[in-house]
Amino acid sequence: QAAKETADPLKEINITAQLLGALSNFNMPFALEMAVHAIGEEIHFYVGVPAEMAESVTRQIQGLWNDAIVNVVEDYNIFNHQGVSEGVFLKQKDTYALPIRTFEEAGLDTFAPIASTFSKIQQVGEGAAMQLMITPAPKKFKKIITGVIYQLKKGVALSEALHVSKAISFRDIAEALKGRKPETQVKPVLDEEALKAIEKKLAKQMFSVTARIAVSAPSQSRADELLQTIAGSFDQFAAPLRNSIRAIKPRNQKEFLFNYIFRKFEDKERMVLGTDEIVSLFHFPTAGMETPRIASVKAREAAPPSVLPVSGTLIGESVFRSERRPVYISDEDRRRHVYVIGQTGTGKSNLMVTMAVNDIKNGKGVAVVDPHGDLVDTVLGLIPPERFQDVIVFDPSDLARPLGLNMLEYDPACPEEKTFIVNEMQSIFNKLFSQETMGPMFEQYMRNALLLLMENGATEPATLMDVPRIFTSEEYRNQKLAKCQNPVVKDFWEREAVQAGGEAALQNMTPYITSKFNNFIANDYLRPIISQPKSAFRFREAMDSNKIVLVNLSKGRIGDINASLLGMIIVGKMLMAALSRVDIPQEQRKDFNLYIDEFQNFTTDSIATILSEARKYRLNLVIANQFIAQLEEKIRDAVFGNVGSMIVFRIGAADAESFVKQFDPVFNANDMVNIDNFNAYVKLLVNGQTTKPFNIRTLPSPKTDEAVRQKIKEQSRLAYGLDRVGGN
Repeated sequence: QAAKETADPLKEINITAQLLGALSNFNMPFALEMAVHAIGEEIHFYVGVPAEMAESVTRQIQGLWNDAIVNVVEDYNIFNHQGVSEGVFLKQKDTYALPIRTFEEAGLDTFAPIASTFSKIQQVGEGAAMQLMITPAPKKFKKIITGVIYQLKKGVALSEALHVSKAISFRDIAEALKGRKPETQVKPVLDEEALKAIEKKLAKQMFSVTARIAVSAPSQSRADELLQTIAGSFDQFAAPLRNSIRAIKPRNQKEFLFNYIFRKFEDKERMVLGTDEIVSLFHFPTAGMETPRIASVKAREAAPPSVLPVSGTLIGESVFRSERRPVYISDEDRRRHVYVIGQTGTGKSNLMVTMAVNDIKNGKGVAVVDPHGDLVDTVLGLIPPERFQDVIVFDPSDLARPLGLNMLEYDPACPEEKTFIVNEMQSIFNKLFSQETMGPMFEQYMRNALLLLMENGATEPATLMDVPRIFTSEEYRNQKLAKCQNPVVKDFWEREAVQAGGEAALQNMTPYITSKFNNFIANDYLRPIISQPKSAFRFREAMDSNKIVLVNLSKGRIGDINASLLGMIIVGKMLMAALSRVDIPQEQRKDFNLYIDEFQNFTTDSIATILSEARKYRLNLVIANQFIAQLEEKIRDAVFGNVGSMIVFRIGAADAESFVKQFDPVFNANDMVNIDNFNAYVKLLVNGQTTKPFNIRTLPSPKTDEAVRQKIKEQSRLAYGLDRVGGN
């Protein structure tokens, strides 16, 4: 990818000339090639070298082009094996001593028209290549050119000097090499401009070059047309007092194509060119080239920071200039949370599988909340045998043996949890239902109903199933009030609710509130879950004992609103459990890693509390979603203001504009829009400090074991589920 800030694109052409000089030091033939493959329409550029030199040449290229991505690849194919393939080689019309018109003399990029002819090749069934086999020219060629210069200085006409160049006497060459002027100069120099051009060529490094054009097409006529078009683009090098390039059809096409395929240097096809002539015929793309279809770097790479941890949780590998390096994030830095964003199919789930399985194998506590089910299924199939007993699978679609989940359950030793539960339930309902159907009266009635139900939770545990009964059964409500010790709640139900009139009257609010709860109570999947007074497991215990909690909330099975309700309840209970760790010293709190895919569906405004406070309680989040617009402003601000590390897969243009502030100047919006699947840009927290952004590639997930998956599921449902009874 050419440096866009280059002031003069023509100067950038000389970078290829520098590469020629560097490659000549290896004392080996090499190839420069441009090709359009038989399948595909992009124009690719190659350097052909012996395999043992690939690494050294790669370093040379990257030293000249900082943004270049160099890959060692299998050989390409331009051939349509059901079609016609043929080619031509290029030769100087006059002797090699006379240079062709170079790009500097023309004042324009002479290679651009050549490359443009390749952009007209069809995507399927046609291919073409330009190949320059290059090796340093033997010294004798410079000696002969020196002799030509000597002849010109003697006043010999250019045509005669070039014609007799092969027969120039050794005495003339020797005299010229000694720097002596001709002994007799009976005539003035006739072709001063040609003399200067040849002297300039002599000053350049000389190379022996075999230049070939090969094409392949479905028919003879189309192959001839392609060959004629490409060969015609070399007519531009002819000029007065300059050499020209001819395209010559070889007598033996099979031999020619064999030499092209195996990159054989052929003496009979030899040209002798200076570096400026070669880069006029061929150079790597520059900022000024507007040739369509050139294969370019879609997204840039950057070197990883030198301070990366050597252990921790594996998130992928850094890939920079073909060098790979594992990338870890430490436990301490994970406590500042990780935010992952990317479009569908870009690799977010793959990353979370890698991280979660790494945590599991390291004996850590993990929870995964998955709205699709695929992530949980993949993790299940990768759990090692020594951790089977630690797994809790929460799957609402298991109607035969559901796991209970009671949001109204709290620790009697921590009565302040009741306030958290009420606030969280109100936030959940505010998110599930439109603001038009909510309001202050709804919140007041719901708050007091929940507090009344939880008043004697230790001896008479209530569930969300009981909320409608508070409104529809006066007898049940009075039973609860008789045992209520909270004067505020008691006063509300005995005075305000009974005495209220109009829309706020109890009888008017009853259908308004119960209708929302009935959405869940009537659901065959939710009812057996939320009706159990005791949750299948205690979240605090799961966190403290390093359990593996896998939550499959597949929307396709249980519906969006039900998945959201359960997800928000689970995330809320996780936060409540984390906050309850205040009763033990911080150093005794074990890290528990919570992964939430499509987290905007399962979080309320309390996400701000989680991101800012949970670090102290060792609840470490990895949250992922597809695009910023999915997030409410308050949640978005909480994420951007609190997460320590960001991992950005391919995103849309609008999101790229938001993230470029975080990743500039290393990566720009174009990089973020075009980065390949399973690649991401990372801004990682290392030792509590932000680092320079770099790129990673996620690791492929190992093959999962279906037998392991089914075994763990069955083991979990037997240990934590309850047989369904009747219609519950």
